[in-house]
Amino acid sequence: MSPLTSYLCLAGAILTEAIGTIALAASESLTKPIPTVISVVCFVAAFWLLSFPLRTMPTGIVYAVWSGMGIVLITAIAWFWSKQALDLPAIVGMALITAGVIVINVFSKSEVPAVASADVGKPGCAAAKSPSARCE
Repeated sequence: MSPLTSYLCLAGAILTEAIGTIALAASESLTKPIPTVISVVCFVAAFWLLSFPLRTMPTGIVYAVWSGMGIVLITAIAWFWSKQALDLPAIVGMALITAGVIVINVFSKSEVPAVASADVGKPGCAAAKSPSARCE
């Protein structure tokens, strides 16, 4: 999977999670069927899309980007759509989260350890079916 595809899947996971969260708020504790269904479908889609970058990117980095940008996007949507007020500490916090995600993506050299194809058939290495799995 190319890095571009990984990032597109990650962006899709962030977007669908944000839509699911907004729909969850609109579902009024899962009492309204349409927002409830939208929420469930979006959360399932978000986790499915999140599974793709986990094949080629470190779990911690994927999760940091997904959760950080999800927080910022959901907060922005709530501010714009629901007119939820943001005070200065909230805005500074969002800026710090965004800066942290940028630092991770620009400066981190973290990589997923590669699994040697010769190790896959060894006893105890049955779980090593994807590039992100580690065989020891």
